[in-house]
Amino acid sequence: MTSIWLRILPYMAALLIGAAGAWIWQANSYGQIIAINEASRQADLATIANAGAAQARRALEKQQSAEQAVANLDQKNQKEKTDALAENEKWRRAAADSARRLRIAGSCRAGAGDLSSTTSTTSLGDAGTIELSAASGSTVFDIRAGIIADQAALRALQAYVMNVCR
Repeated sequence: MTSIWLRILPYMAALLIGAAGAWIWQANSYGQIIAINEASRQADLATIANAGAAQARRALEKQQSAEQAVANLDQKNQKEKTDALAENEKWRRAAADSARRLRIAGSCRAGAGDLSSTTSTTSLGDAGTIELSAASGSTVFDIRAGIIADQAALRALQAYVMNVCR
């Protein structure tokens, strides 16, 4: 029986050596596959990170551009509003100092639909201009200042929508 074992032993040793060699070769092969996959993963992560950084830079540039456009529009619209209100205030002072008079041109025509038929028997003729009192004139300038502010706000919003919101 020992002779059978002695004859089988070299085959078993060759089988064990072959299995150990296959094991080592397979482990090395898997190690290479893992290393290749890890390098590919690292390259993908670097690509993703670079793309994210580029996207963040573009978003920041776009935001800064929009902020600059808003600031420019705000400055322009504020100057226009300030100039218009200053001119309105100049006219208000001139009217208050009696350097200028605030007059409204008007006419009253009987039978033209401006007056009722009961008052048409009285002839008013052409009224020419109507001079307003100081209080009424001040009210007109207050109303005009409100209109200037409203129009400036509307122009600013329109410019914002046209130039920034695109």
